[in-house]
Amino acid sequence: MTDTVDDSAAPLIEHLIELRNRVMYALAAFLVAMIVCFSVWNPIFNFMTQPICDALAARNQECGLILVKLQEGFFVAIRISVMAGFALSFPVISYQLWRFVAPGLYKTEKNAFLPFLLASPIMFALGAAFSFYVVLPIAFDFFLGFQQSFAPTVAGGEIVSEAPAGVLFQGSMEQYLSLTISFVMAFGVCFQLPVLLTLMGKAGMVSSRGLKAMRKYAVVIILVVAAVVTPPDFMSQIILFAAIYPLYEVSIFLIGRIEKQREAAARADGTWVDEDEEEDAA
Repeated sequence: MTDTVDDSAAPLIEHLIELRNRVMYALAAFLVAMIVCFSVWNPIFNFMTQPICDALAARNQECGLILVKLQEGFFVAIRISVMAGFALSFPVISYQLWRFVAPGLYKTEKNAFLPFLLASPIMFALGAAFSFYVVLPIAFDFFLGFQQSFAPTVAGGEIVSEAPAGVLFQGSMEQYLSLTISFVMAFGVCFQLPVLLTLMGKAGMVSSRGLKAMRKYAVVIILVVAAVVTPPDFMSQIILFAAIYPLYEVSIFLIGRIEKQREAAARADGTWVDEDEEEDAA
């Protein structure tokens, strides 16, 4: 047999030592990356404020965030360094994970799993970029529309209305970061849908026919997920649904291609069994 496990049948204690070493390498890479990111947390935060600053500039407002708590700035810096450090060290972490798991996989399993391991961070980055450059500007413009100016509204030389109280955005540094991250994470995770479904299709857990039959339920589920993972504004939920549902259709297409390749290989081996013919015979 050519499809064999790598020659690395080590005793349990050696596997535990290997796991410890891989974890230590990954942890060291994360700590180094976190320290590096902590030294440049301010430029990273400035980059993340671009959507709100652009939205405020469009309304002729100055871009400024406030510190509500004395320690807020420090914890924002820590949070940025942790997240950016993880993103920076992810290639090393995933490599260590792969080196630990790969010896226990068949060669065909490696060939099947490795593309999905590479596709997952790419799809997450696409979802995060879509959220940052497309969704956040729309969402912030919507949120800022609830401000209220002190200036009276004048029509025909007469004061038509005058707001008794002005409402002006003075965002907390920590709350802004939390809101931005929630958007980015939600879209990044939801963009994993084709990776997950295609991997399940590769394993035979789902089929393109089954996913097609589940379309109407998928619409409802995606709408529910969009309502849960995004802030409570209708526009963000619709945008998330409009981005995720096409990925569901892409998953059906990819699984269909995998099924055709599997069928072609089985027909060549003479092991193909048509499920429809079996059902008709029964």
